Amino acid sequence: MIIKSLITARGGSKSVPKKNIIILKGKPLISYSILASLGSKVSETWVSTDNEDIKSVSKEWGAKVIDRPKELATDTILNEPSLIQFAHKEEFDLLVFIQPTGPFIKAKYINKGIEMMMSGNYDSVFTATKKHWVPKWDINANPIDWDIYKRPRRQDKEEFYEEIGMFYITSKTKLLETGIRYSGKIGIVNIPFYDSLQIDSKEDLEFVKRILKSI
Repeated sequence: MIIKSLITARGGSKSVPKKNIIILKGKPLISYSILASLGSKVSETWVSTDNEDIKSVSKEWGAKVIDRPKELATDTILNEPSLIQFAHKEEFDLLVFIQPTGPFIKAKYINKGIEMMMSGNYDSVFTATKKHWVPKWDINANPIDWDIYKRPRRQDKEEFYEEIGMFYITSKTKLLETGIRYSGKIGIVNIPFYDSLQIDSKEDLEFVKRILKSI
């Protein structure tokens, strides 16, 4: 079975400029994903990017690179077109699609997802972390799906999974058949909260920097 990973890394991040190659504890952010993939059961680790700096850094850390056309790297486009582009150019059975925003990604999590797929019980898997219910409010201070006069206790509410976007795994067949990152019978790779943090904003970046400084 051929298993390849694809790390998608646009050069035009608006929330955190040059986010994918920003230095965290002496290493570019994207290197954490590359190293986790290289240390896993993945046979080839690829980066899809439209940016020369990201391309250079990715190669330095051991990844292969596929050029991402500018039309597939706009602020509004999803990652699926880049996954499909890769699927048309490369041979594989399973694709591990990694978003390079998680500095705490580990090879053991990728391997767990691969093992779930190889069990034959799932068509796709994705990463999520288990959460307890907390009161949520919209931007106009209206409670979301709960009543302030009947406030539930946390322990009376079921736990739930929150998708974190660390990585997704699907087959080439399913990807080309559906055009999306997960389909069919979907499984969840449970990531502990302490490893689930993703950098999507400047606040996330500062939080992760403080954590890395302490370890």
